[in-house]
Amino acid sequence: METFKIIYTFLGGLGIFFYGMKTMSDALQQAASDVITKVINSLTSNRVLAVVVGIIVTMIVQSSSVTTVMVVGFVNAGLMQLTQAIGVIFGSNIGTTVTGWIISIKVGKYGLLLIGLGIFPALFSKNTRLKNIGKVLFGVGMIFFGLELMSGAFKPLRTNNEFLNMISYFSENSYGSYFASIITGCLLTVIIQSSSAMLGITIALASSGIIGFSTAAALVLGENIGTTITALLASVGTSTNAKRAARAHAFFNIFGVLVLFSILPVYVEFIEWLIPGAADLAIEDGTHPNVAAHIAASHTLFNVTATLLFLPFLGILARFVTRITPDKEEEKSKHLILVGETDDILPATAIVQADLEAKKMKDILERMFKISKEYLKAPDHKILAKTHDYERITDNMQKEVTVFLCKVMERPMSEYQSRQSQAIIKIVDEFESIADYLDRIVTYQSRFQEKTLTGTSESEYLKFMDEVWEFFQLCCQGFTNNSAQDLDAVFKKSEALRLWADDMRDKHIDRVSKREYNPLTALTYSDMVVALRKIRAHAMNVAEAIEMYKDHEV
Repeated sequence: METFKIIYTFLGGLGIFFYGMKTMSDALQQAASDVITKVINSLTSNRVLAVVVGIIVTMIVQSSSVTTVMVVGFVNAGLMQLTQAIGVIFGSNIGTTVTGWIISIKVGKYGLLLIGLGIFPALFSKNTRLKNIGKVLFGVGMIFFGLELMSGAFKPLRTNNEFLNMISYFSENSYGSYFASIITGCLLTVIIQSSSAMLGITIALASSGIIGFSTAAALVLGENIGTTITALLASVGTSTNAKRAARAHAFFNIFGVLVLFSILPVYVEFIEWLIPGAADLAIEDGTHPNVAAHIAASHTLFNVTATLLFLPFLGILARFVTRITPDKEEEKSKHLILVGETDDILPATAIVQADLEAKKMKDILERMFKISKEYLKAPDHKILAKTHDYERITDNMQKEVTVFLCKVMERPMSEYQSRQSQAIIKIVDEFESIADYLDRIVTYQSRFQEKTLTGTSESEYLKFMDEVWEFFQLCCQGFTNNSAQDLDAVFKKSEALRLWADDMRDKHIDRVSKREYNPLTALTYSDMVVALRKIRAHAMNVAEAIEMYKDHEV
């Protein structure tokens, strides 16, 4: 019965800890969504800045796994170079050590107090910022309360001879024991899929006196290897560069652990000297009050030292993972895919990826317009096939972006992020419709062996086509750059183009009645004019969606 109580108390504490971590992470992401976006947009080839970006993002999301999954997604989408990605991964390893310091704070008995203070603004406040602060307090309280439960669950094991005999091998100060602890820490992190949770369990075990500081330090090293598995799994099915980024994370952590493993006894003594109070000092109730800070310090020192050591060799690491992960000749063009589980996706970064994909769609529309105009001047079956190909590509991109953002919108996000997501879905839908009508224009022309447009009709139509496309560029102005849009001017231009289209159709019907053109061309010409008028309407919808996209958070 005692064993069952230990198990359910531990599992309950772990569940509360997990929920607290998720609540705190989600609240921090929502509160700092703008910060994350600005930090990502500041990425350059500067490796030190990339490390800083990794630190900041991971401190906000409280998970190096989420950051590395984000990096894999960025590399896969072409938003980030491999060397940038490796720099961010270096930083994520440092950023995740903040979690250890939060856990090590001796405020477990105040967990319920923090829960009480946070739950009311989280549930009842109408102010978004206050609500997020409440969620953060509630999450932190749950973390401390969960740790307190786990520590309490482990206390009876201190007097359980069978358990102590079972783990006695791990408690020996020998390299065999250290290696076994590293492997155990790695495997358990792979199973739990959270290095933060494993760190919490390690601190709970050490604080209860079940394991010593040396064993805990070795477990932490193993956890650093285990956490790379998430990114490796997320890279399956992605581009070659994305696989390289995930493997760089794994090799970086493995190399760092191997270096530290060779001097682990000296390292443990150094931490003992660095942090006040003996790590394995036990007080009257049998707990070890100093060990949590020592474990947090060992976690931080390992990642900071490894980053400083490997940062000068970042280029070598990039070349190494490039060599072991060669390019595939048959690799197809990149697709916007949801990398990793939905819970690992940061809404702020997903929106950046979707935004880039929408801009790629606009570039394809630019090319479609140029070749469509060429086809009207001189019909060519190759241009016709290319137009159909572009139309199929835009169809696929619109579906990918829509499915991608709909899955991301299942995650907690701010009201501003929700508006941005909806706006991008609307924009790509309108872009896809514009591609359809450009494809229809050349298809209408292809019905006849001879040119449908000749003489006055041709010059009028091509001029109108240029005006419609100029209007499309005007509508997209706020999307391709940060310039403000004058919607009143857009509405006036749209109405002028609508009237122009009606006038063109009337004039052509008049010319047909005078037998200047073949009557069969009248219907086709009318359809072609309507297609341009529809493009105008969809461009107008794009302008309205961009206005929603650019609307700043209140």
